[in-house]
Amino acid sequence: MSDRLYFRQLLGGRDFARDNEVARQMRNFAYVIGDRETGDAVLVDPAYHPAELVDVVAGDGLRVVGALATHYHFDHVGGSMWGQAVAGISELLEIADVPVHANAHEVEWIEKTTGVGADALVAHESGDVVRVGDIAITLIHTPGHTPGSQCLLVDGHLLSGDTLFIDGCGRTDLPGSDPVEMYRTLSQRLSPISGDTRLFPGHLYSAEASAPMASVRAENFVLAPTTQEQWLAMFGA
Repeated sequence: MSDRLYFRQLLGGRDFARDNEVARQMRNFAYVIGDRETGDAVLVDPAYHPAELVDVVAGDGLRVVGALATHYHFDHVGGSMWGQAVAGISELLEIADVPVHANAHEVEWIEKTTGVGADALVAHESGDVVRVGDIAITLIHTPGHTPGSQCLLVDGHLLSGDTLFIDGCGRTDLPGSDPVEMYRTLSQRLSPISGDTRLFPGHLYSAEASAPMASVRAENFVLAPTTQEQWLAMFGA
């Protein structure tokens, strides 16, 4: 699939939404996954300025046929939280009538944050595959940061949202968070991911924008504990 795969990592506040102060502060990544042969593409976490992301895709000769949400927080799917409001999937749907794919446990949270109705959201279980042209994206339910956080695995790329960063992991003290589930996600649910798979996180919180899972496992401090008790003692607060 590598020759057909269209993949872009775009940093909010730099590559798009350059005039948005929140985007510059939050340092979110949005992603585009597509099939070069069919011209189909999907946006991943299209917050801040979805119209610009659609234009980026069109400028490369593809068309947006859907979106995927890693989790419900406003800096990933738009909407209003904690006194902040940004554009996201609601505004995307005004531009293009496309399905938005999310984990089933996250749908109600996305509805509350964005105001988008369930009829626009496609609820998935872990292991489901979303196809973009002939490109397969496997959805992995990774609760902990939120109840329905999901990672996306496509052709050697793992898009991890706020589940796992190159350094650290998502917070577990927010509404819907669960530190026990985060430990299970990090130690079990992501353990089958091969070491040569490249991690692409939801934020630029490190010097590098991506890294092989082997190096993340070797160097990321949140993956050092070997028991749930150790992990909770260090990161469960």
